[in-house]
Formats: sequence, structure tokens, C-alpha cells
Amino acid sequence: MNRRVLWIVLDSVGAGALPDAADYGDAGANTLGHIQEKIGLSVPNMRTLGLGNLPGLGIPGLAHPSGAYGRAREQSKGKDTTTGHWEMAGVTLTKAFPTYPNGFPKDVIERFEHAIGTRTLGNKPASGTTILDELGEEHLRTGYPIVYTSADSVFQIAASEEIYPIERLYEMCRIARAQLVGQHGVGRVIARPFIGRKAGSFTRTPRRKDFSMVPPLDTILDVLKAAGKSVKGVGKIEDIFAEKGLTESNHTAGNPACIDAAVTYMREDFDGLCYVNLVDFDSVYGHRRDVKGYADGLEYFDHRLPELTSLMKDEDLLIITADHGCDPTYSGTDHTREYVPILCWSRALNRPVDLGTRNTYADMAATIADYFGLPERFGAQSFWPELKGE
Repeated sequence: MNRRVLWIVLDSVGAGALPDAADYGDAGANTLGHIQEKIGLSVPNMRTLGLGNLPGLGIPGLAHPSGAYGRAREQSKGKDTTTGHWEMAGVTLTKAFPTYPNGFPKDVIERFEHAIGTRTLGNKPASGTTILDELGEEHLRTGYPIVYTSADSVFQIAASEEIYPIERLYEMCRIARAQLVGQHGVGRVIARPFIGRKAGSFTRTPRRKDFSMVPPLDTILDVLKAAGKSVKGVGKIEDIFAEKGLTESNHTAGNPACIDAAVTYMREDFDGLCYVNLVDFDSVYGHRRDVKGYADGLEYFDHRLPELTSLMKDEDLLIITADHGCDPTYSGTDHTREYVPILCWSRALNRPVDLGTRNTYADMAATIADYFGLPERFGAQSFWPELKGE
């Protein structure tokens, strides 16, 4: 009999500051809690699974939720997309990816410019939309690509699609990815194509692409694939894992399209994992500190959740989680170091289960391996026995 896991990452939907949040400048951050406080959330389907039963969010809990609920602390150093996804998939980083609050060293930029045959603009931390307004017109005049970073471990290259064909931009990213290793091994090199002619009118296009480091160890994706299971990625999952461990991918963009893709996959009779990243919470709402948009996005997902659960068979398992926080009420535009929620549901789960606070995101990878009867635990603790009632 085929068994399926639908694993949905609500990108940046944190559940309260971690004990070490102050070390990252994030004391008091609480993505879900502050959205609830500022606007209020109508998410009845996630509340039914137990979202309101998590501590510190201010979301009303239920006496008898129908799912399993808990939260997890991050053991890896950092608070970025790659780090969070890798840990939940079983690879915990003991050293954070490098960041560049003052821009990249001169020798790094010069080596890159020599390899691509042109000068660059920027080389500083910046918001992706702000730097286009600042340097987009100069880019159009000179043809020099814009290089910038953020509080995350990223080397981002922005270029107009009217000047650089998309494959040329991707080629420059591959060159940067090959160069950025060792002490400068950033988590991701990101292609940021855009269109427009004047400041205030520049728009980033959906053909963004991330070029990630390859995970240093096997993840749950690799373990499942080696066991002959299907591993279907939706959204930027293939970028985060450098396409490693996947058997199929739909690299669509935006929450509605990614949910549509998950619906399509869940209509198929496969044996394995469907792993979904919903990036808009982070890129469209969190980084732009759009509290209302963030709340609307959560309510949209909640509205579509029954569409997904209706496609699940008796033994299928749903896991909803996040990879880090990005509190839209917080200062700056960076990610925030937070717990992540864990909500689980199965038709076979006929009682509420309090999973408590898990010691690592990797408990999710251990649980998925256990669910499929595979021995790998990634140094973590499976909560599959609790879901089964053992």
C-alpha cells in the first residue's frame, strides 16, 4: 500500500523568539503572535489542528483539537532558509553560513568580475526593491549587473531581462556559485531578474532562481529516494537542496501556484513525499514588513487547507511547519530567530496530541523516516510513535 507525506513549509511563519534570539538581535520577535496581536487571525482550519494551543501566540486554543501540535527549536547556527530546511530534513549545521554586513571583500568581487567579463554595481546589504530604485537606472546605462547581499548568507545578482537573457544571468550565478566556497561558501547565490526603465517602476520577475550549496550529508530526501520512494518538490525546494534527493519538481512561484501544484501532486497515487515551500510569507510579506498582507496570506492558506486534506488517504500524513521567522512587526527587514510550529494531521489520528517543544527541527526528518519504516533518525527523535498512540 502506498503511503504519502505532505510536508508544507510556511516560509518564515515563526512561533516566538528562541532562547538565543537576543544573540541574533531578535529578542521578543514573534511572527504569528504579533500578527495576531496587531490584526487578529481567522485561521479556523489551523486552529482545529492545534495552532492556537501553542504557547505565546495569543491565538485562541481549542479544548479538543483534531491534530498533533507542537513547536521546535533550531539547533543550527543561523536563521535563513537553507539552514532551516536542511535541519528539518536532517542536516544540522554547527557553523553558520558566512554573512557580509559590509559587502563582499574586494578580492571576491574582483575575481567574480574577471570571470564574467564586466564590472558590477552595489556590493552591499540592501533590500531587493530598494537597490533597484537606487541602481537600476545606472545598470541600464552601463550594463553592469547589481551585486548585493542581506542579513542572510546570500550573494544576489540583479539584472534587467532587457539587457541580460535569463540564461546569461543564470550562467553568472553558476560562476559565482563555483567561486564561493570555503570561507566564502554562502548558503545561496540568487538570480534576481527584473524589468522596468525608471526608479519606482522596476519589478522583479518570477524567474528568480537560487543556487544553493549542496547539503554536506544525506537528508531525508536522499534516504527516501534511495529507498525507492517518490520525492516531489514544490516551489524553491529544488533550489534549497541543489536538486539533490528529488525525483520530481515543480518550480512554480507564489503561494497560490504552489498550493495548486501540491493539489495536483496529491491527486496522484504515489508512494513517498510531497515537500512544499510557500515563499510568499517571507519574500512578499515578511521582509517588506507587511502585517496585513501576511495575515491575508495566512488566511488564504487556511482557506485552501481543506482542499489539500480532502485529497489525503487514510494513512497519509500532513506536516505543516516553518523554517525560521520573519516578524513583520519587527525593526529592519531581516529574518528573526524563532521557534517553528509543527502541526500534523492524518485521518487515522482520532485524538489531540501535544508534541511539546522539540529539541531540533530534525525531529521531523526522523518522524518521516519512521513513518516509512526506514531506520535513519538523523540524531533526532521521531514523534511517529506519539502520533500512532504508542
